[in-house]
Amino acid sequence: MASLRCTCGVDTHAHVIPAEFPHYMGSSVPADWPSMALAHECHRHVMISGKVYRTVSDRCWNVGKRLADFSAMGISLQVISPMPELLSYWLNASAAQLLLRYLNDQIAAMVAQSGGQLMGLGAVPLQDLDLAIAELEYVVKVLGFPGVEIGSNINGRPVGAPEFDPFFEACEALGACVFVHALRPAGMERLIGPPPLQQVLAYPGDVGLAAASVLTSNLIERRPGLRIAFSHGGGTLASLLPRLQQGWTVFPALKESINTSPREQARKLFYDTLVFDAPTLQHLVALFGSTQLMMGTDYPFNFHDHQPVGSIDAAGFDEQTRRLLLEGNARRFLGASHELS
Repeated sequence: MASLRCTCGVDTHAHVIPAEFPHYMGSSVPADWPSMALAHECHRHVMISGKVYRTVSDRCWNVGKRLADFSAMGISLQVISPMPELLSYWLNASAAQLLLRYLNDQIAAMVAQSGGQLMGLGAVPLQDLDLAIAELEYVVKVLGFPGVEIGSNINGRPVGAPEFDPFFEACEALGACVFVHALRPAGMERLIGPPPLQQVLAYPGDVGLAAASVLTSNLIERRPGLRIAFSHGGGTLASLLPRLQQGWTVFPALKESINTSPREQARKLFYDTLVFDAPTLQHLVALFGSTQLMMGTDYPFNFHDHQPVGSIDAAGFDEQTRRLLLEGNARRFLGASHELS
């Protein structure tokens, strides 16, 4: 199968959890400070607020096991970022900075062990812009990361909110890419069923609203050099965009506040391909453009795409589009644009 033969893909959406978390050095441990507990065999429990948040395998931190899975997945390079819950916007900013510095250094160590097969995206404490910009400079200038991962909201504030503009200005100035992942999504009270529905149904909604906030705030117009991507295919944005576009033509208030066509702005953002459906992927490429979609898997969690190359091939794209989705767009997003062989 093509998904087994091709080993050229770049996976832009994969996560890391360290084998252990540092002990809090202050006088009183924050309630949300994470810790690890043994589970069984190669698994551990991530403990937050005294409860099991998630049980994870050692592929979250074991570089050798991670790299051993690349061939079957059809990838040659994986971009690793923290499990989103570890972004820790709800912690005191100074405590969060200590935790995130540890995570960033752990990711850097994994990258160093990988022989060029891993790249890192760092994390920053966006609840304090000064600390966030300082940590951004550390991960880019010192660790050599191409950029950072941020949440779809920061303690309930959308990424397009004006108060975060200094951070995005710094990202643009440093040439740092930004990967937006769903985090503590809105609307959980409307779901009926067990906790995994948060990932299945609520995550795409929050990502879609985050991406829409970038359009309605004119962020990408103010920061034209900013490379910003949205997980899970942009979530619900593909369904929201036609309504936003039509509203922009109908309502004078929207025309006045949104400087450029929402549809045109949306084609300047990046999105991953993690949608689990070939017709949906075809629609996203038609809507956002073949230059804006890049492969993503959500590895190594259970709810990930085990055959990402096969998922792209199932959509039946021409060879040029296929190569863009497999690696070309990812390299441009990461700031590592190369001639493709």
